[in-house]
Amino acid sequence: MARALTLGLAAACAVLLGGCQFIRDDVNRTLGNAPEDNVRRSDLAARQTTTIGVNAYLWRAALDTLAFAPLAQSDSNGGVIVTEWYANPSNPAERVKVTATILDSDLRADALRVSAAREVLQNGQWLAAPVTAATVQRLEEIILTRARDLRRSAILG
Repeated sequence: MARALTLGLAAACAVLLGGCQFIRDDVNRTLGNAPEDNVRRSDLAARQTTTIGVNAYLWRAALDTLAFAPLAQSDSNGGVIVTEWYANPSNPAERVKVTATILDSDLRADALRVSAAREVLQNGQWLAAPVTAATVQRLEEIILTRARDLRRSAILG
Protein backbone atom coordinates (compact mmCIF):
# COMPACT_ATOMS: atom_id res chain seq x y z
CA MET A 1 0.00 0.00 0.00
CA ALA A 2 2.77 2.43 0.94
CA ARG A 3 4.60 1.54 -2.27
CA ALA A 4 1.50 2.28 -4.41
CA LEU A 5 0.98 5.57 -2.57
CA THR A 6 4.63 6.58 -3.16
CA LEU A 7 4.40 5.62 -6.82
CA GLY A 8 1.16 7.57 -7.24
CA LEU A 9 2.65 10.62 -5.51
CA ALA A 10 5.74 10.48 -7.75
CA ALA A 11 3.58 10.26 -10.88
CA ALA A 12 1.46 13.20 -9.74
CA CYS A 13 4.59 15.31 -9.12
CA ALA A 14 5.95 14.46 -12.57
CA VAL A 15 2.71 15.53 -14.22
CA LEU A 16 2.63 18.78 -12.21
CA LEU A 17 6.24 19.63 -13.05
CA GLY A 18 5.62 18.93 -16.72
CA GLY A 19 2.63 21.24 -16.59
CA CYS A 20 4.75 24.02 -15.08
CA GLN A 21 7.14 23.87 -18.04
CA PHE A 22 4.19 23.92 -20.44
CA ILE A 23 2.68 26.96 -18.68
CA ARG A 24 6.03 28.81 -18.66
CA ASP A 25 6.55 28.16 -22.38
CA ASP A 26 2.99 29.23 -23.13
CA VAL A 27 3.40 32.50 -21.20
CA ASN A 28 6.72 33.20 -22.94
CA ARG A 29 5.16 32.52 -26.36
CA THR A 30 2.33 34.90 -25.52
CA LEU A 31 4.83 37.59 -24.55
CA GLY A 32 6.89 37.00 -27.69
CA ASN A 33 9.82 35.34 -25.91
CA ALA A 34 9.47 31.78 -27.15
CA PRO A 35 12.59 29.68 -26.52
CA GLU A 36 12.61 28.46 -30.12
CA ASP A 37 12.63 32.10 -31.31
CA ASN A 38 15.91 32.66 -29.47
CA VAL A 39 17.41 29.55 -31.04
CA ARG A 40 16.28 30.66 -34.50
CA ARG A 41 17.67 34.18 -34.00
CA SER A 42 21.06 32.98 -32.79
CA ASP A 43 21.28 30.42 -35.59
CA LEU A 44 20.40 33.08 -38.15
CA ALA A 45 22.98 35.41 -36.65
CA ALA A 46 25.66 32.74 -36.66
CA ARG A 47 25.12 31.53 -40.18
CA GLN A 48 23.16 34.38 -41.76
CA THR A 49 21.36 31.98 -44.03
CA THR A 50 21.06 33.46 -47.51
CA THR A 51 21.01 32.29 -51.08
CA ILE A 52 24.81 32.40 -51.32
CA GLY A 53 26.80 29.32 -50.38
CA VAL A 54 29.11 30.93 -47.83
CA ASN A 55 28.80 33.07 -44.72
CA ALA A 56 27.19 36.35 -45.76
CA TYR A 57 29.06 38.41 -43.16
CA LEU A 58 32.45 37.14 -44.32
CA TRP A 59 31.43 37.62 -47.95
CA ARG A 60 30.32 41.21 -47.43
CA ALA A 61 33.34 42.02 -45.26
CA ALA A 62 35.72 40.61 -47.88
CA LEU A 63 34.04 42.61 -50.64
CA ASP A 64 34.20 45.79 -48.53
CA THR A 65 37.84 45.24 -47.60
CA LEU A 66 39.00 44.45 -51.14
CA ALA A 67 37.04 47.32 -52.67
CA PHE A 68 40.28 49.26 -53.18
CA ALA A 69 41.04 47.09 -56.23
CA PRO A 70 38.83 46.17 -59.19
CA LEU A 71 37.42 42.64 -59.03
CA ALA A 72 38.59 40.09 -61.57
CA GLN A 73 36.32 37.32 -60.30
CA SER A 74 33.75 36.80 -57.56
CA ASP A 75 31.89 33.58 -56.94
CA SER A 76 29.51 33.73 -53.98
CA ASN A 77 28.63 30.03 -54.19
CA GLY A 78 32.26 28.94 -54.13
CA GLY A 79 33.31 31.78 -51.85
CA VAL A 80 36.15 33.12 -53.99
CA ILE A 81 37.03 36.77 -54.60
CA VAL A 82 39.97 37.62 -56.87
CA THR A 83 41.10 41.18 -57.57
CA GLU A 84 42.84 42.56 -60.62
CA TRP A 85 46.39 43.81 -60.26
CA TYR A 86 46.33 46.99 -58.19
CA ALA A 87 49.11 49.59 -58.18
CA ASN A 88 49.06 52.16 -55.42
CA PRO A 89 49.23 55.65 -57.01
CA SER A 90 51.94 56.67 -54.54
CA ASN A 91 54.08 53.67 -55.59
CA PRO A 92 53.31 52.78 -59.25
CA ALA A 93 56.37 50.50 -59.52
CA GLU A 94 54.67 47.90 -57.30
CA ARG A 95 51.37 46.07 -57.73
CA VAL A 96 49.42 43.45 -55.80
CA LYS A 97 46.71 40.92 -56.53
CA VAL A 98 44.61 39.51 -53.68
CA THR A 99 42.51 36.35 -53.45
CA ALA A 100 40.09 35.81 -50.57
CA THR A 101 38.50 32.39 -50.12
CA ILE A 102 35.63 31.75 -47.71
CA LEU A 103 35.66 28.09 -46.73
CA ASP A 104 32.58 27.68 -44.53
CA SER A 105 29.09 28.95 -43.84
CA ASP A 106 29.98 29.72 -40.20
CA LEU A 107 31.60 32.94 -39.06
CA ARG A 108 34.90 31.57 -37.77
CA ALA A 109 38.51 32.63 -38.12
CA ASP A 110 39.46 29.43 -39.93
CA ALA A 111 36.65 29.93 -42.47
CA LEU A 112 38.68 32.59 -44.29
CA ARG A 113 41.90 32.32 -46.28
CA VAL A 114 43.60 35.27 -47.94
CA SER A 115 46.52 35.07 -50.32
CA ALA A 116 48.35 37.82 -52.14
CA ALA A 117 50.79 38.13 -55.02
CA ARG A 118 53.14 41.07 -55.42
CA GLU A 119 55.16 42.26 -58.38
CA VAL A 120 57.69 45.04 -58.76
CA LEU A 121 58.60 46.88 -61.95
CA GLN A 122 62.29 46.51 -62.87
CA ASN A 123 63.71 47.53 -66.24
CA GLY A 124 60.23 47.71 -67.75
CA GLN A 125 59.31 44.18 -66.63
CA TRP A 126 57.07 43.01 -63.81
CA LEU A 127 58.94 40.59 -61.56
CA ALA A 128 57.46 38.50 -58.75
CA ALA A 129 58.33 39.73 -55.27
CA PRO A 130 57.61 38.20 -51.88
CA VAL A 131 54.61 39.25 -49.81
CA THR A 132 55.16 39.43 -46.09
CA ALA A 133 53.05 37.07 -44.03
CA ALA A 134 52.07 40.00 -41.81
CA THR A 135 50.37 41.69 -44.77
CA VAL A 136 48.17 38.68 -45.51
CA GLN A 137 47.47 38.17 -41.81
CA ARG A 138 46.48 41.82 -41.44
CA LEU A 139 44.06 41.56 -44.37
CA GLU A 140 42.46 38.50 -42.74
CA GLU A 141 42.14 40.37 -39.44
CA ILE A 142 40.50 43.35 -41.15
CA ILE A 143 37.98 41.11 -42.94
CA LEU A 144 37.16 39.15 -39.78
CA THR A 145 36.73 42.32 -37.71
CA ARG A 146 34.44 43.80 -40.35
CA ALA A 147 32.39 40.56 -40.51
CA ARG A 148 31.98 40.54 -36.73
CA ASP A 149 30.87 44.18 -36.81
CA LEU A 150 28.31 43.38 -39.52
CA ARG A 151 26.99 40.47 -37.48
CA ARG A 152 26.83 42.56 -34.32
CA SER A 153 24.87 45.31 -36.08
CA ALA A 154 22.46 42.75 -37.59
CA ILE A 155 21.76 41.22 -34.19
CA LEU A 156 21.28 44.56 -32.44
CA GLY A 157 19.22 46.25 -35.03
